[in-house]
This record gives sequence, structure tokens and C-alpha cells, in this order.
Amino acid sequence: MSAVPQTSDATQARIGEPLLEIKDLEITFTTGTGPVKGVREASLEVYPGETVAIVGESGSGKSTTAMAIAHLLAKNGKITSGQILFEGRDITHVSEREIRVLRGDQVGLVPQDPMSNLNPMWKVGTQIKETLSANGIARGEEARRRTVTLLEEAGLPDAERRSGQYPHEYSGGMKQRALIAMGLAARPKLLVADEPTSALDVTVQQQILDHLDSLTTELGTAVLLITHDLGLAAERAQHLVVMYKGRVVESGPALELLQNPQHPYTKRLIAAAPSLASRRLVSASKRVEVREQAREQVQELAHEAGHGLDAELGAQAGEVPSADGSAVAASPDAVIQVQNLTKSFPIRGSVPWKSTPFLAVDDVSFELERGTTTAIVGESGSGKSTVAQMVLRLLQPTSGRVLFEGRDVTDFRGRDLKALRRRVQPIFQNPYGTLDPMYSIYRTIEEPLRLHGIGTAKSREAKVRDLLDKVALPAAMMQRYPNELSGGQRQRIAIARALALDPEVVICDEAVSALDVLVQAQVLELLNDLQAELGLSYLFITHDLAVVRQVADRTLVMEKGRVVEQGTTDEVFHSPQQDYTKRLLAAIPGGSIPLAGAETIDVVTPVGEADETGDERGEGPDDIIDPFAQAGHV
Repeated sequence: MSAVPQTSDATQARIGEPLLEIKDLEITFTTGTGPVKGVREASLEVYPGETVAIVGESGSGKSTTAMAIAHLLAKNGKITSGQILFEGRDITHVSEREIRVLRGDQVGLVPQDPMSNLNPMWKVGTQIKETLSANGIARGEEARRRTVTLLEEAGLPDAERRSGQYPHEYSGGMKQRALIAMGLAARPKLLVADEPTSALDVTVQQQILDHLDSLTTELGTAVLLITHDLGLAAERAQHLVVMYKGRVVESGPALELLQNPQHPYTKRLIAAAPSLASRRLVSASKRVEVREQAREQVQELAHEAGHGLDAELGAQAGEVPSADGSAVAASPDAVIQVQNLTKSFPIRGSVPWKSTPFLAVDDVSFELERGTTTAIVGESGSGKSTVAQMVLRLLQPTSGRVLFEGRDVTDFRGRDLKALRRRVQPIFQNPYGTLDPMYSIYRTIEEPLRLHGIGTAKSREAKVRDLLDKVALPAAMMQRYPNELSGGQRQRIAIARALALDPEVVICDEAVSALDVLVQAQVLELLNDLQAELGLSYLFITHDLAVVRQVADRTLVMEKGRVVEQGTTDEVFHSPQQDYTKRLLAAIPGGSIPLAGAETIDVVTPVGEADETGDERGEGPDDIIDPFAQAGHV
């Protein structure tokens, strides 16, 4: 784990002339509603061998600024004023031929999404060889040998064999290493890394960033790191640049800026970063109070329910018959009990008609207490999302039981399963992929009510208005479509839809991992408030332990399909027993950085009020929509 550079080190690194200097840069996008300024009067400097991080939320202009350096703006984007100086030369308006020479040879790029930035039809080695050939570095057999060397440098085992594989045969971390190899293929003087690890688990992220650090240090390459993770930026960069609404609002040496932020927006960023200022959103006594209230409400509902699964699931009994007729002990505090859950998938080998079993979930057991939050954490492939899908009955277990209010739901069909759906609802990871782009926001939220035959058209509209109010969005939002909303607003709509049927359990599968820290903080605060108001129980699936520390009462740690550790969140964080848990905790970026007063800063400005920057919040920072989205490039 890299330590935060001391201020003196950062100062020494800034001796001499800057490698890159951006002066009063302004970038304008042409949209259907008129010109939109994506970047306004932005200035920054990067010195040789230095790592500079640009931080800010979506729409702040950080990626747009970085793409302008290599002239990779969208077709509707244009530099309208200012200068970009590279080694003292103005490259703002150079020819396309000159910029092609600059790219790769002088400026390398590691793009954000490893899943979509490799051609699925070409072998990885072929794509790296193309980079070498395009920059005139090597051809033929020499390019092949150089490709293997680059993949080895990027940390890929068995690089020669791997170079002959296609992207779909690589994991996310391996794809990102391949992109790093391509970005450094021409030994550039500046590497622009745009969210290079945002899609990766913390342990893989740590490995890749450690390797990137060693490579760039060895080659003397300067790095411009674009990220919304302030903890990661603080840990890896000597110098930080904070952007807000297209402007640079603050910059300085990393440790100095974190310990003594001057701008209100920087203070809010630091306060909202879960890895920098982990804090419980509700006290333990408050959670106990909420749990007791929720239990009383469920008992009242059980007496009111007249028939079907609603009555059976709401009943509090010492023993309830399971689907196979055997008696199952029902815990009065547990709304969900998972017992010895196992899931095996057949994996086809070289012979198409033969398969071998792959054990994705192996003998997992836990309880979710009423009105509380239980988090399941682990790396990709640990089995945590598979557990969530079996609890939701989207997957059938190979063996084991899932009990809801003491009744085994694994064999539910028809009416029983539909009734269960009303009481257990999901919020999935990607707010861009879980909302139908052809449905208005009203239809999106109203659809579950209509499918379950609840209420009249007038009462459903009133319900939609109430749900929008609960997630702090205006009723006028009903007539809009998903492509008109930011990521944070879309996730709020997903939450409203999940609450439409008044569920008792909400399963959040990486529900905030795609959001910026400020929006993430607001959504977590919203989920917490809704839990206190409605007595909800949350099963929270995530790989981000910093978020878990904020929201969870109990934590389960999964590795390779098994639960390796579980307990209260305080126990897991303060006294981890397993080496795997310790590695996960140690990999939290910025988790050990000392900050002055970060936990006392107000993160959320009330809707409709002006924040300390003087900007009217309107619908909150979610209303900062990326110019690309406004231009139709969603």
C-alpha cells in the first residue's frame, strides 16, 4: 500500500518546467438546446515524474479536460479558449497528423471501462501489436516479442499464452492490465489514466495501482489520474486538483489539501468519501428502536392479513412447516434465514456434451434481523450476488433453504411466488441498465402496482407522487425519461420503484457502486432514512467495505463461495480474524489517511437551498448532467 506523499516531496517534484500546462481552458459542447460549457477557465500543471489526480463528481469536467489533451473530445465538443502546453509547446490547435504523433509516443491513455475498450473480435496480443505498429515502434516478430514483454510488465502471468486469447477470456483486472500495457507501449512521457480501476474490487485495484506506480516510477512517466474516489487520489497522487461544474475550485499538495481544505465543495467531497470518513449513519440504540417498531408493525399486519401467503408469511410462529413438510424453527427476530445454501453451475469443457460442476456458493448460512442491515462483502466471483439472486428466487438453489418469516420459499410457484415478490424487492447495481428507456418515470414506478392489481389509476398516481417525495425528487419528474436523468437520479427512481409494493426486505446488489461519492452519500442517507421511517430490512451486497462500515449492523465476508467470517460490523472491522478479511480492509484506498475534522462536515445540503458555493441546489448535485448525455451520447 502506497503512503500519501509528504508535502515536502510534492514540492520537490515541482522543480523546473512543467511537462503539461493547461491555462484557462474552456470547452463547449453543441447540443440540441444550445451550447453547453463543459469546462470553464480550468488551469492545472503536471511536472515530469509526478502523479496529479483530478477529482470531482460526474459532470464536473474532469474526464473532458483529460480527453482534450489528446484531442479525443466528442464530435460536438470544441476547445473555445485557453491553451494546452506540452513541454512548452502549444498543442491546442495542432493538425490531426501532429496529434496522432503525439498520442502514444508522448501521451498514453488508459481508458475507463476495460469491458468496452478492447475489440472483442481481436486477440489481445493483436491489439497491442497494432499499437506498436501504429507508433512505428516494432513490427512482425519483434512486435510479438515486445507484446509479450509489455504484458509481463503489466503483471499478467503466462503472458505469451495470454497474448493469444480474446478479451472475453480475461477477467476485469486482466483486461485493465492489458489496457495499461497498451497505454505504456510507446513509453510516453505522460499517461492519462481515466478511472482506471473504477470497475474493479479493492484488492485487484490495489494490485494494479501498485504495479502502475512501479512501472511509471521506473520509466519516469508522469500520470494524470482521473477519479471520483478521493481516497484513491489521496493515496496515489502527490498533487490534487478538485473540479466542480467545469471549474477548478481548489488544487494543491495531496496531504495539505486533505488536512486543510479551503473550498466548501472540497470539504463536502472529503466528508462524503466513505474511505476517508467512515461513520455510522444511525446509532446502535436508534437501530434497536427501529427494529422493535418494525416487529410490532409486522405483527399487526399478520393479524390483518386475511388469506394466502401474506397471512402465512406475516405470522409469528415457533415452528412453521417448510415446503417439504418438515418443521423449521423460526427466529422471532429474523425476517430472512438462509440455511446451508449451495449453488452449483455446470461448466462445459473442451468436449461440448460433457460438463464439470462449478460450486459458486458453498454451504452459506446467515440471518437478516428485522429492521437491520446485513452486508455481504467479497471480491468478484466470491458468490455474494449469487446468494442475493437465490434469496430473490431469481435462481434456484442446488441445496439448502431460504426462509421468509420461517417458511421455506425455495419451492414457491404461482400465487405464492407473486406474493413473495411484493415483500422482497431488489435494487440492482447499474441505474443505466435497470430502467426501461422507453418508459416514462411515472410508468416505471407505477408498473409494479398495476401488475399486482393494486389500486385505481388515480390512487396509483398519488402513490407515485408520494414515492417521488420519499426519494426527494419533484413530482414534475414523472413525465421525464431515464436518458434525461443523471446516475444519482436514476438510482433514486430505482429505489422508488422497489418501494412501490411496500416491501419488508430490500436487497441492494451493489446499489451505490456506480455512483460518485456525493451522490453515493445522499443515496445511503436516503436508504437509512427510509429504513428508520418504514422499518425496512436490507441485505446489502457490495465489494466496498468502506460503504459497509457506514450502513451495516452485521457483515458477512465471502471468499470463493464460502462465508469465511461474520459478525457485527464493529467486530469485523476492529478485530478481523481471517487473513482474507484483513487484506480486504488493508486494500481500502485512503483508509488510513489522517484528516482534520472530516467527520464534522455537513455532507448533504437540503434540496432547494443554496449551498456554501452560492449555487442553488435545485434537485441536488444530481442535476449536474454530463454534456455528453445532453448531446445524446448516453
